[in-house]
Amino acid sequence: MDSFGQPRPEDNQSVVSRMQKKYWKTKQVFLKATGKKEDEHVVASDAELDAKLEVFHSIQETCTELLKIVEKYQLRLNAISEEENELGLFLKFQGERDATQAGRMMDATGKALCSSAKQRLALCTPLSRLKQEVATFSQRAVSDTLMTINRMEQARTEYRGALLWMKDVSQELDPDTLKQMEKFRKVQIQVRNSKASFDKLKMDVCQKVDLLGASRCNMLSHSLTTYQRTLLGFWEKTARMMSQIHEACIGFHPYDFVAFKRLQDTSSKLTEDHKEEQIEGNFLTKNLNK
Repeated sequence: MDSFGQPRPEDNQSVVSRMQKKYWKTKQVFLKATGKKEDEHVVASDAELDAKLEVFHSIQETCTELLKIVEKYQLRLNAISEEENELGLFLKFQGERDATQAGRMMDATGKALCSSAKQRLALCTPLSRLKQEVATFSQRAVSDTLMTINRMEQARTEYRGALLWMKDVSQELDPDTLKQMEKFRKVQIQVRNSKASFDKLKMDVCQKVDLLGASRCNMLSHSLTTYQRTLLGFWEKTARMMSQIHEACIGFHPYDFVAFKRLQDTSSKLTEDHKEEQIEGNFLTKNLNK
């Protein structure tokens, strides 16, 4: 404003420019939301950026799914360990009351199952560490990259809106008219500034996505190596115990089990036998009477 409190002409032009900028930005948002086709050359120039965004969304989704899978895995590990321990206690209980070879086999197998159930729970420690590291990775690294992507998307929308604005102005441009040339130069400056801001954020996004992928590989490699080592140790100990039981039971008398595929109706058979006995008894009584 001037000294008399009246708005200056350049202030009015500034307000108009901001409104026009907001209009073209809103129009670009509308075009993107409705899925209308944009300039193919502008879209092709962002091909590398769009590929990086696909990688980011893949990392984001797989981290979320991995957290759910690890949580389910831990619950099922606890459940199978509990069932295995219950079976081991049952076999030990029955083996202590059976003095035969079968009792010795049940007692040894029960002890091995109880030991295996306890060792299986050791897998929960590396799984908990993996879950914690993935959760921290998602909350910090992924969230930070997502914030940069959101700023980049805003800058891209402003840049493409400015391109639409310049395209509209250039269609009505008359080189002989000074006012229109001045308007075109202002729009051109706006396009140049928005492109510089977009290019900077575009580079930041590409670098952060590359770093995010490398960080995830290092995290999973370290965490899964610990889990793999623990799992291998568990199976080695379990296989060793079962092999010892097998060697100790060599020479035991084998048991032959016969499974009945069909059960006969014994009650009806007993009724028929009883009827036959009654008939035979009546026949003998008649003969004695004669």
